[in-house]
This record gives sequence, structure tokens and C-alpha cells, in this order.
Amino acid sequence: MSVYNGAKTIESAVASIQAQTVRDIRIIVVNDGSTDGTRPIIECLAAADPRILLLNRENSGIVDAANAGLAFCTSDIVARLDADDIALPDRFEKQLRYLEEHPDCVAVSGAIRHMDEAGTVFGPVLHFRSADLADPTWYPQREPYLAHPFVMMRREAVETVGRYRHVIYAEDVDLYWRLQEVGRLSSMPDLLGYYRMHSESVSSTSVRNGRVAAVNSQRSGLSAMRRRANRPDLAFPTTAQRDYEQARSLENMVALGSRDLEANEAERLAASASAKLLELTSYRPYELEFEDCAFVRDSIMRALPRMTEENRKYSIRMLSGAAARLAARGKLRASQRLAPVHLYPGVALRLAVRIAGRPIQRTARRLAGRPDFAK
Repeated sequence: MSVYNGAKTIESAVASIQAQTVRDIRIIVVNDGSTDGTRPIIECLAAADPRILLLNRENSGIVDAANAGLAFCTSDIVARLDADDIALPDRFEKQLRYLEEHPDCVAVSGAIRHMDEAGTVFGPVLHFRSADLADPTWYPQREPYLAHPFVMMRREAVETVGRYRHVIYAEDVDLYWRLQEVGRLSSMPDLLGYYRMHSESVSSTSVRNGRVAAVNSQRSGLSAMRRRANRPDLAFPTTAQRDYEQARSLENMVALGSRDLEANEAERLAASASAKLLELTSYRPYELEFEDCAFVRDSIMRALPRMTEENRKYSIRMLSGAAARLAARGKLRASQRLAPVHLYPGVALRLAVRIAGRPIQRTARRLAGRPDFAK
């Protein structure tokens, strides 16, 4: 477990691991230079439980912190938990049993439910698509995704593929692509824990972080395509984050991410990163900004002839849906810029459905005791 300024949640996260039915464990907590009260909280917990090992280090980010924790692991099996999430008591028991019964599996996670900042659980149980269906040629790539805060892995496999790399905001997906090359990945149907959604989450912070995640996640898939074709792998330098943070549009970030790519790979990255950002905006609390709309539209439209029929339909649906959401939020110029003219009728229909359904959604949220939409 790595943590940075997690004083509000670290105690409950650690407690959920202390409560596991599997007792013979070690709990390695990497304090990544926290400036709040995180450190004394963990010190207090460690004083009362000899299974807890606290590693204090200067802040260097989640990749370095996770790898620092892995360096202290000695068991054949390692498990992850984020410092703001909660594992159910039988999580380890179920995962260990699964790994024992499936020796070809090198990493296993499972289903999750969301909880809010106050710890209130909401929404349905979320299951993830089988990692066996991963496809790096899709737009965006169909990733071999496992719920990262609840993953359990064979340490030998993690060491074999080189631990985590500096694939900013997509270090988990990049690890999964590489693990898939040494064994199977699996997502159990069992509910393993609660994933906290809050305003301070990196993935929910801004569309800028969404752009970075889109570019890097798709570079990781291109990296997998290279390895599987016995071609030189891509590099992910530690200095890349500074460059991405200075870029102010998806187009500029794609240009940065294309510097070591061949022409056909750069064109693929532009389209798949655009499609990934569209996908992220469909469930993250941000939307495309005006300066990205034309680039996203043009990149996806150029790639349509290379897509399968299913992928084309999906891409059109994502474009239309994003344009309708923008229009519903009063961002008409952005909506018109994103959608090609021939998609306007579909966008208008989606917009009408959204407007008509809004009173129903408001009533449903109030009856469920959830906050109403902002006006």
C-alpha cells in the first residue's frame, strides 16, 4: 500500500487488511512523503501490530512508491490496496484459493462497489470484462484490465516483467499487458471490496489528467504490440510527466507521445488516445474542452476505415454521446466542433432524450437519497 496525504482514510484501509481471514501476512505501507498526519497514524498502527512495516520516503510518485514496497516483499504472493479503499474480510482467502486452483494465473482481482468520501457504499456491483478479450488493435484499446486496488499477483511474475514502469496514470494497465505475456489474468465474479470515489482522486481531478491517462494508456498498448511482434519496446522515462503537464491540449500530448513512434503508430496513437479520452469523459466528472474537439473528431474519422464494423459503431456512438452531453451543458460550440455534420441528427436525438429524462433522473436521485443535479 502506498499513501500520500491519506490521513482521512489510511486507518480504515489498513484495518480492512488487518481484519482479513488470512492472518499470516505482512502489511507494507509506503509513506510517499506525506505532509499531513499520515505518518503518525501509521506509526501508531505499526506499534500495535508487528505485521505492519512502515517505509518513509521523499515524495516521488506512485510508481516509485509501489516499486519500493515490492522491493521489501518476500512472499510468493503479493497483494495491492489503495490507501482510501476497503477490502472485504475474505478477499485474500478467495484470491489465494483461486491462485491455488489456477496455477496458470499470475494476477487475479474481482468485482467492486463504489463508496463516497464519507464511506457510504452506493451503486451496483461492478464486474470487469475478461482480460482474455484484451485487444490492442481496438480504438481505444481493449485493455486486460483488473481492478488494481484489489489485485493479487505472483511476485515472480511481477519481477520477471520488471515491476511498474513510469506510464503516468496508466501504470496498472501497462503492468497488466506485460503480465499477460507470462501468464493468465483473471477477474473473479466475487465482490472483493469498496472503491472510494472522491474529489481528490487523481483520475477525477481534471480533463488534463484525462488527456495524460489517454495518451499513456494507449502507448502502453502500442508497447505491447511491439513486444509481441518481437520489435524494440517503447521507453517511459521518468521525466515525461513534466513535459505532459506543460502541454495544454490532447494534440500536443499526442505529439509528445509520438516522438519515438513510427508514422503509422503515431496515427494510431492519435485516434486511440482520442477514443480513450471520449470513453473517459463518459464516466468521469469532466468533459472535452473546446481546443480538443476538432482533433478528437478528425483523428477518429480518419481511423474509421481501419476499424471493424463493431468498432466503427462504438466510435460513432461515443462521438454522438459526447456531443450531446456538451450541448446539454450549454457548450454548443464545442458540441458542433466535435460532431461531424452527418452526425447532427443523432446528436439532436440523444440531446432530446437527455432533456426529457432529466426530471425522471432528478426524482430517482432524490428518492435514493442521492444529491440532486446542479442547476
